[in-house]
Amino acid sequence: MMSGHRALFLLALALIIALGASPAAAQPTSLLVPSGPQISNNQPVTFIADQITYDRETGVVTATGHVQAWQNGRVLEADRITYNRNTGITIATGHVVVVEPDGQTLFSDRARLSQGMQNAVLTGMSVRLAENGRLIANGGERTGGKVNEMAEAVYSTCNLCAKNPTAPPLWQITASKIVQDLVHKRIEYYDAMMRIYGFPVFYFPYFWTADPSVKRESGLLVPSFGTASHLGAFVTVPYYYVIDNQSDIVLSPTITAQKGPQLEAIYRRQFNNGEININGYTAYDQNSAQGAVFANGVFDYNNTYRYGFDLNRASSADYLRDFNIPGAGGVLTSQAYIEGFGQGAYTRLDTQFYQGFNTTINDAALPVVAPHWQYSYLGEPDALGGRLSLDAGYFNVIRTEGANVQRADAVLNWQRPWLGPEGTLWNVAFHLTSAAYIGNDLTQQPDYFSVNTSNPVTALPQAALNFRWPLMRSGAWGSQLIEPIVQFIAAPTTGTQSKVPNEDSLFLEFTDANLFGWNVFPGIDRQEGGARANYALHGAWYIGGSSIDALVGQTYQAQKNPIFLPGSGLNNNFSDLVSHLTFTPNAWLNFNWQGRYSISGQGLDFTDATANFGTNLLRFDVGYLYTPNNPFNLYTVSPTTPLPSFTVPRNEVSLGASSQFGAWQMSGYERQNIENGSMVSAGFQGSWQNECLILAVLFNRRFTSLDGDDGATTLLFQITFKTVGQFGFNAM
Repeated sequence: MMSGHRALFLLALALIIALGASPAAAQPTSLLVPSGPQISNNQPVTFIADQITYDRETGVVTATGHVQAWQNGRVLEADRITYNRNTGITIATGHVVVVEPDGQTLFSDRARLSQGMQNAVLTGMSVRLAENGRLIANGGERTGGKVNEMAEAVYSTCNLCAKNPTAPPLWQITASKIVQDLVHKRIEYYDAMMRIYGFPVFYFPYFWTADPSVKRESGLLVPSFGTASHLGAFVTVPYYYVIDNQSDIVLSPTITAQKGPQLEAIYRRQFNNGEININGYTAYDQNSAQGAVFANGVFDYNNTYRYGFDLNRASSADYLRDFNIPGAGGVLTSQAYIEGFGQGAYTRLDTQFYQGFNTTINDAALPVVAPHWQYSYLGEPDALGGRLSLDAGYFNVIRTEGANVQRADAVLNWQRPWLGPEGTLWNVAFHLTSAAYIGNDLTQQPDYFSVNTSNPVTALPQAALNFRWPLMRSGAWGSQLIEPIVQFIAAPTTGTQSKVPNEDSLFLEFTDANLFGWNVFPGIDRQEGGARANYALHGAWYIGGSSIDALVGQTYQAQKNPIFLPGSGLNNNFSDLVSHLTFTPNAWLNFNWQGRYSISGQGLDFTDATANFGTNLLRFDVGYLYTPNNPFNLYTVSPTTPLPSFTVPRNEVSLGASSQFGAWQMSGYERQNIENGSMVSAGFQGSWQNECLILAVLFNRRFTSLDGDDGATTLLFQITFKTVGQFGFNAM
């Protein structure tokens, strides 16, 4: 018996000589083809073992006890390894393990390797693959280092039960033969059976899947089937094709019982400077050829500029509805753009197109915006400590039916903050909004002017003084904040602005969010002028992990402004009171409320409240929304003579619940119009998953009518066997 160090040296020396004398034996010992660069056959193999013997007459080297051999990142372990220099055959027995450079691992009870370890016969073998995949077989044969053929084999990604390892896993695929193609990275199954907890469920004479380590592989994807109200029963069989390293396509033909067939194609391509995605549909529906395309792309021109597009078009609303294609009942938007990012500056040039898919939408009245330009600049602090900013833009709105408007605008700001005595915060600011218009066909929507043409030029300078005085006190009961806020604005009056086309200020919601600002309208086509004061009292209380934050405020106008519609809360010198309240007493409760209270005695004119409470085990979400009118019905006839439905309040409540425990996730919701007592929508979704399986169910019900229907229901079941595929049933 030799010492351990001497045995290590002699074994290494013998095997280096043996591998160097036999070119065939110098091939890399690998069950799996490496994904990296070619491994050199001339690199030495290093061994360690508890004991080594070498028979010079027979040329057999024997290593026993914790034998390890490694070469170029590949490791072979066994209880015993014998190598015959004359035949070039290696026998490894007892807990044989081969670890590849990519992390994949092979286990075997006994392995007989020849031809430079490219050919092998293994007994009781198993292979550890990516994504927790495992192949187990009674025996296997490896040929040319390229193909592994396994007899009476099993594949699964499920872990065995820790308490009863002999019990069947959650799912497994058993086959009389499994062939692992190491070159093309695919696994073929012959005479295969899908088993759930050991019970046979699906039988496949033959099928194949990509190796779990492969992210992209051409071939048929798992079919899906279901039923839909407009289609009847349907089945979809998708095919995935890898074009090259940068692009691929999915072709999904669908056969329906009540309609003609449909073909969907999804094309993707990556470029060095961007990407493009195209999703197209075509079918024979409504007695004619139909189609739709949804595409987008974005590309970097250089470090400053990028450009892109979004294309969303369809042949008809009926086609989108019949085949349940996203976009039915709404508006599809298409655009092309280029934008640039600079130091403190941003610019964008785009053009926008719209297509409506709702019976209440007149497609001819939707605008084409060509072009639309924006520019923003924020300067550095100047010598006075102030900062200048500029926002400029231009757009051209074209309608077949409706007003056509061009506008060039510029908004200039300068502000200078400073810290006053006793911790007061001051800010002086100047603001100039200017715009020039060319308006035609203004007697139509959305303006409904008495004149057909108007080309006004507007300019509104404003100056503001802002004051805040945060008063903070800390003690045993936490920290309390009281903060009065006052803003004085001086500006010329703007009048009715009845000759100024209106594209971006069709509706406003007066809340605490726009109480302190130059303009309560969301755009600049309607301007809030005149001298006014905005004031509020802000308070907060922080104690431990709890907090409460509240604000109540109001606007005073020196003169009533005629541009505000009834119900806006700004029709009198003193506006309605606006407020918000946020209450977070602990980690499992959060309450937010935003409202507007009429000072004329009409009560709440606006309420938006949300609350969520609970833990991950069970959490509830509650919401309530109330407004005295419906802005969507304001500009249908005229902004001065809205439809009667404009005065119908929006009064909605929503309730949601979710739960997450262990492998389970569930959530549900419902939304109700309490003004007329009708349901708007409801839904539920749940899932369960572990390391090898995902079960999912989704249910949605729309109760409101869309394009004259009676609502819609969607029911979806999905079973995902990880690394194998997804099976599902879809009812619509």
